[in-house]
Amino acid sequence: MSEPAAARAVAKAIDALRRGWPVEVMAGTERLHLLAVESADEASLPAFDPGSEAPILISAARALTLRLANQREAAVPEAPVLVQRESWIDLAGAMALADPVRDLATPLKGPYRALHIDAPQAAAATLRLARLAGILPAFFVSTQPVSVEASAEALDIARFDGAPHLYIATRARLPVAAAESAEIVAFRTPGDPREHVALVVGKRDGSLPVVRLHSECLTGDVLGSLKCDCGPQLHSALHQIADAQWGVLLYLRQEGRGIGLINKLRAYALQDQGFDTVDANTRLGFSIDARDFSVAAQMLRLLSVEELRLLTNNPAKVIGLEAEGIRVAERLPLALPPNPHNARYLDTKRDRTGHQL
Repeated sequence: MSEPAAARAVAKAIDALRRGWPVEVMAGTERLHLLAVESADEASLPAFDPGSEAPILISAARALTLRLANQREAAVPEAPVLVQRESWIDLAGAMALADPVRDLATPLKGPYRALHIDAPQAAAATLRLARLAGILPAFFVSTQPVSVEASAEALDIARFDGAPHLYIATRARLPVAAAESAEIVAFRTPGDPREHVALVVGKRDGSLPVVRLHSECLTGDVLGSLKCDCGPQLHSALHQIADAQWGVLLYLRQEGRGIGLINKLRAYALQDQGFDTVDANTRLGFSIDARDFSVAAQMLRLLSVEELRLLTNNPAKVIGLEAEGIRVAERLPLALPPNPHNARYLDTKRDRTGHQL
């Protein structure tokens, strides 16, 4: 299968999961037939699993909460764990098992029992597919072959976040409040519905551009959320880029550090229960930061930017770009004052994810 065709297959599987349709994930000779717990309903689940015996695939991070894994096993939050389907685990019970936001409102019945995974590579790829789909990493696994709406290979799922086929779709002049001299450039990847954009500010000359990698944040960028610093960072970065000779803002469609809008809002709900942003992500079954900066590197290459001054407090962005061959000549801090709603969030970024000014 060609790489564009493989990307389309993954995109079709993502769409099927969101619609509540069964999918197949393959890894060599391993095959899993799956139905997402989150999008299953009272009609689709019996059709997929008429005997009500399909075990449930979850992440190691969620399994730790359910006392099905120890700390060492849960060191990789996205590692797969298979849970035996007990007679009392109906659709509502499966959602209570899958969604940590419901732990306080829906006491878990338990006890649960972990099963051996016969297809570990396909299971791990399935959890990665959940993140791409923006759904909870929890699946019914059919014990018998079933008809599926889409199939995807584990290797193609792993590659889907990469940017080998990213291309410039269009560009146009776009005066913005921070800089009237600006051009917007839109990027696409075959099979991926997300469209990343770059705003090129000022006139390109021989100097190194000031560049900001900004991950999409609907709540902060658009609604003015006080729970994070994304909106203020976006606008401050635009003004700092405008004050330089020239620069680029990359707007990456990687909401919620790559876990998607709905899961980010679930993380917010967990924060309201007392968890910090790191523990909220891992409690949902995702890694602390699931973003892929190879997309940003390819965007910069398409803009003929190979060396830059990076506007960020996150050293992981420097490491991510340089790993992809983009030279970061200087890291420029982005200092903003906290507010009563995001002070703990900013402390967590400093203390647990290495952000620095």
